Amino acid sequence: MLRRFLPFLPLLLAPALAAAPAVAQPAADTLAAVRARGQVICGVTPNTVGFATPDSRGDWRGLDADYCRAVAAAALGDPNKVRFVPTSAQTRFTALQSGEVDLLSRATTWTLAREASLGLEFAGVNYYDGNAFMVHRRLGVDSATKLDGATVCVQPGSTTELNVGDYFRRNNMRLNPVAIENLEELRSTFAAGRCDAYASDTSTLAAFRVGMGDAGRDYVLLPEVFSKEPLGPAVRKGDWRWFDLVRWTHFALLTAEELNITQANVAEAVNSANPDVQRFAGRSGGLGTMLGVSDDWAVRVISAVGNFGEIWERNITPTGMPRGVNRLWNQGGLMYAPPMR
Repeated sequence: MLRRFLPFLPLLLAPALAAAPAVAQPAADTLAAVRARGQVICGVTPNTVGFATPDSRGDWRGLDADYCRAVAAAALGDPNKVRFVPTSAQTRFTALQSGEVDLLSRATTWTLAREASLGLEFAGVNYYDGNAFMVHRRLGVDSATKLDGATVCVQPGSTTELNVGDYFRRNNMRLNPVAIENLEELRSTFAAGRCDAYASDTSTLAAFRVGMGDAGRDYVLLPEVFSKEPLGPAVRKGDWRWFDLVRWTHFALLTAEELNITQANVAEAVNSANPDVQRFAGRSGGLGTMLGVSDDWAVRVISAVGNFGEIWERNITPTGMPRGVNRLWNQGGLMYAPPMR
């Protein structure tokens, strides 16, 4: 009897096979590729003061740029072995998915859809942010609830674009969006008065105002923060060795601040008898070996860029943004690192 049905077995099984999820292919070994190349390729924002922007010498400065250097210090022992690749809001994910960049450190919001459908994995949060509106002072607007019918400059492909639409719908207001992908064009369009408001993360708006110099006094950041924007570095999903190294580099920056280990005192601090410091320094525990790097990797990170607080003071404080919820957990903030042990 069974022999009679054997020729039809593939046809009978076809629906079940079609419905079964495809087996994920093993991810590339990014750490090995980085070592072979001798360089970390890092996707950053084209020009956002405080996060990533080239200075007068062409050197990239900012919190996200320093995270790229920290990862290079951990992986290669040299924070200068980084190639920065500017990416737009719409091209950043493709750049990471395709392997054009090894790491996306670009003020990017961690969301379910981005992690579940784009093949990405967020390694942590290095800035807790939220969307807000900036308006021209001459408009006399002091609340986002007074923006009914306003034209709003926003980048397409960003979480801000979706959040602005939701905010206007929740408040029964009419929205006239002006979607411009190029960041510099968007900012110049707003500055020229062709938009009533400019919507983005509060940190980005503050950075824009600082970057405008004296003209920044003509803009008002409205008080309503209408979204959650946990920003952080992202890597390709499935490449767990690289993910672990990027994630624990972030945690090392937080742990160093908690242990009062700074760029200036790290060489001296590692001689402490404190067991936590000994593990951090690679004197015990073999934590670097577990990550596939040398055991003094965390010391190299702090020697290169300082701890998280130092990165913040160097890059974010000049924009006028208070540290707020981005303080350490034992200082009333949300920044918390699991034990390094």
